[in-house]
Amino acid sequence: MKVIEHLNKATEPLISFELIPPKRGGDIKSVLHVLDEIIKYNPPFIDITSHAAEVIYEETPEGIKKKVKRKRPGTLGICALIQNKYNVDAVPHILVKGFTREETEDFMIELNYLGIDNVLAIRGDDSGYDKPIPLGRSTHRSSLHLVKQIIDMNNGKYLEDSLLDAKPTNYCVGVGGYPEKHFESPNLKSDIKVIKDKVDAGAEYVVTQMFFNNKFYFEFVEKCRAAGIDVPIIPGLKIITSKAQLHSVPRNFHVSIPDDLSDELYSAAPEDVLKIGVEWAAKQVEELLDKTVPGVHFYIMLDPKPIKMLMDRLNVF
Repeated sequence: MKVIEHLNKATEPLISFELIPPKRGGDIKSVLHVLDEIIKYNPPFIDITSHAAEVIYEETPEGIKKKVKRKRPGTLGICALIQNKYNVDAVPHILVKGFTREETEDFMIELNYLGIDNVLAIRGDDSGYDKPIPLGRSTHRSSLHLVKQIIDMNNGKYLEDSLLDAKPTNYCVGVGGYPEKHFESPNLKSDIKVIKDKVDAGAEYVVTQMFFNNKFYFEFVEKCRAAGIDVPIIPGLKIITSKAQLHSVPRNFHVSIPDDLSDELYSAAPEDVLKIGVEWAAKQVEELLDKTVPGVHFYIMLDPKPIKMLMDRLNVF
């Protein structure tokens, strides 16, 4: 079932999760463990992140050498596992960065063969590596063009015009939103304009970047509605689990940590940090549910413990 169908049919807010593939050479058991733990909360869909190749510097006997590799392959395989073993709709992330349009089309065809009909179209992080583009291949300039490519496939239009018997796909396309604005946007107004363009192109829902102050989400939704964006906007949340994340989360995701939360975490004993993070997230969820959000999307990586603690605390899912 499509994400938009889940949202439209729901009689109460939905809960969904986002996982990350294990590192190259890792064990699928880590993913299975997480899935076994979160499946009890009946998520209608689960997102799996995608990762392009990046530059890695490794020390060797001959000195430091540069390598290019994908640290976390496996998005396609994990999506197939979720869809067929757990009977939950999988939402793979499709990236602009690091992939050609031709690679994207091939990936979408493989997803279609697997019966996966949901994707999240995003630009992806800048890994610092500009992939060489082979002769005859091309790339997208932005995630808007990625959305347009997927919608073209839904209309039976592929990159090769000669494919006269090409069958239309049937993807539900989601896109990202940034309540505190994308860090490269000059302001929130222009950022929302970009989202509006994606929705006009065919995107059917928005899932937000994490935030730790619900005010940002409510104001973001209000401004999106004023701009004519009428699709569901799902809030994305993350549970702070360590003091180190007070620095790594703002640096990596360009979001702010409220004073009250950072003050409490800085002064807490290490063994109390997770409990504080869970309690903060619980208060966020409770306020969001009071405002009848369409659902709550949790960024949980590969650690199910924080979400289990949160669900026990909430006792609402």
